[in-house]
Amino acid sequence: MGAIDRDGYRFETEYSVINQTGAVHVYKEGDFVKEITFTFTGERPSGDQIENLVNEFFEED
Repeated sequence: MGAIDRDGYRFETEYSVINQTGAVHVYKEGDFVKEITFTFTGERPSGDQIENLVNEFFEED
């Protein structure tokens, strides 16, 4: 799963299959902005789930 670049932000995802948890790290111009944590089921989070988290980030601002 690659990084997502949108509106000057970079979203990098990491996750643990064992713990069924993950995080999206948000950066702007290389500086860390926020960590968005989530849970998932299966072997990896779905692309739709990550996309929804990114969309929610922009809705908060």
